[in-house]
Amino acid sequence: MTTDAVLAEADELYALSLAEFTPARDARAKELKKADPELSAQVKALRKPSVAAWVVNLLARRETDQVDQVLTVGAALREAAANLDGAELRELTRQRRQVTSAVTSRAKGLAAEEGHRVTEAVAEQVEQTLTAAMLDEQAARAVRSGLLVATMRATGVDAVDVAAALAVPEAGGFSATPRAAPVPEPPHLHAVPDPEPDERAREEAAQALAAAEAALTDATARRDHAQAQVDSLRAQSLQLQSELDELRRRLADLESRAETNDDALTEALDDLESAEESTTESQRARDHAQTTLDALT
Repeated sequence: MTTDAVLAEADELYALSLAEFTPARDARAKELKKADPELSAQVKALRKPSVAAWVVNLLARRETDQVDQVLTVGAALREAAANLDGAELRELTRQRRQVTSAVTSRAKGLAAEEGHRVTEAVAEQVEQTLTAAMLDEQAARAVRSGLLVATMRATGVDAVDVAAALAVPEAGGFSATPRAAPVPEPPHLHAVPDPEPDERAREEAAQALAAAEAALTDATARRDHAQAQVDSLRAQSLQLQSELDELRRRLADLESRAETNDDALTEALDDLESAEESTTESQRARDHAQTTLDALT
């Protein structure tokens, strides 16, 4: 069974809502069972994504440009870190915070459009996954695939566990098919008799109350998210500053050691030159003494 066929099936399934995923997967596996038992088994084995993984997959399909921006800043950040370019690293780190925060907020909006409220814990996992994609090239490829079943986290020490996060191991080189948001069907119009004035007023008041409660819930969630985001970013800022300080200390130590080594090398070269001159003079003296002895014998 070709990997392309599995990826094509997965691309369709992981574009669905969380509620649709399992029944659609099982139905598709059943359809394929007679014609292609092997592909059917592979489709049936596809895991349902976690909520945060589904949100990132949604983002990869609906906001391709924003995901590309995240990954572009990440590539520049990795290059600056490799080159120990402190100034550029600080600027890109600032950009990373802004970009991941903005894209995570957009991801929450996309999920809300799909009828799924994103909790603070899920939002944090989404942001951690985007951060991992910026810091690790393989994680970036995984995010672009749109086939995540679990989120990822970069520790800065160990490699990101990309294989465990992907629905299909070979999905690291796959790009999710961009998809527009579904257009809701217009409501069917039926002839409804005009209710009595009091009843109509009650319905309007109930609708206004429901809208106000929804707005309050949304505003409270946004406030709580903003506070949690500020707290999280402050903690990340302290951690990153500590890491930058450690890099600077390491760089200063290496420069000091290199300077000490250069001084020692210069002294050793001087000693070698002096020793070679002494050796040459001693060789001449010995040859002269040998000649004198030979003449007297």
